[in-house]
Amino acid sequence: MYKICKGSMKLILVLILIIALLGTACSKTAQNDEQIEKPTSMVIKDHLGREIEIDKPVETIVSGYYITTSLLIALGLKDNIVGLESKPEMRPIYSLAAPELLDLPSVGTLKEFNIEATVALNPDLIIVSSRLKDSVETMEKLGFKVIAVNPEDEQLLNETILMVGKATNRTEVAEKLIEYNNNKANMIKDLVKDKERKDVYLGGNSNFLLTASSKMYQNSLIELAGGRNVAEDIDDTYWAEISYEQLIIYNPDIIVGVPSTTYTKEDVLTDSRLVSLDAVKNKDVYFMPANLENWDSPIPSGILGSLWMTSVLHEDVYSFDEFKEDAFEFYKEFYNIEIDKDELSK
Repeated sequence: MYKICKGSMKLILVLILIIALLGTACSKTAQNDEQIEKPTSMVIKDHLGREIEIDKPVETIVSGYYITTSLLIALGLKDNIVGLESKPEMRPIYSLAAPELLDLPSVGTLKEFNIEATVALNPDLIIVSSRLKDSVETMEKLGFKVIAVNPEDEQLLNETILMVGKATNRTEVAEKLIEYNNNKANMIKDLVKDKERKDVYLGGNSNFLLTASSKMYQNSLIELAGGRNVAEDIDDTYWAEISYEQLIIYNPDIIVGVPSTTYTKEDVLTDSRLVSLDAVKNKDVYFMPANLENWDSPIPSGILGSLWMTSVLHEDVYSFDEFKEDAFEFYKEFYNIEIDKDELSK
């Protein structure tokens, strides 16, 4: 009888020990699970100087700005976009790299931004231009995470890329894109450092006499490519409308039309009011390709605008064929598409 009780006591002790060990293991597993599932909080400082705390994974995004929509595609986040700016069909890159965006709800434009439509989508993150300051404040008061960006030069564009990359857990891709842009920018600077700077007049898309001031991204694009914006003295506005008389005074060496202009090269060359210009006399009039994106804008592929401009201003050190190869590799790397290089010649 005594032996049976002793054996039972040993069995009870063994069971108690096993239960204790299992309890410890479960406790550690629960602690580990809690550590894994707990989201990492970060603070993003946007271009309005606001601090935005991102305290949970961003799964749904509204982009009210074509620049950040293109950036989201480059960062591999096209499936996370639930709403975007108006007229996406006007952006060829969307049809090529993310055709599903064409069917998403519209949240308006910079001039007519639709707060109600944006809020109705209940996104984890809203990204808009810093020009929509009042709308940003309204959406913030409603409890939404809003990042305002102002990518109007090379540095601000890189800041935008990194800002959005961090907020969406795509820092590695963002840094890779910035590194690419910086490497190409340094390559251009090295190619043109000893070249004579040519005077460039850049005409707007809706009006030939609209031109980019020194406050615009296009000004830095021209300068990086080794040119000089003839309208660099204008600093009190963005797109400035000048007169024919002023353009004649500027007398640019090169005339450039941005993508999607309402006028043609032939219109410029046959305009009797422009016959005295050196650029017209020498037929140095060029139009930036419009088949993919507006490279004169501060978009992720904006460096291609400077590369194209370099091929126009200094073809002896960087040819148009080299540009086409660089454009092809860029879109293959960051947008996962293979563009038709011949289309860039049209």
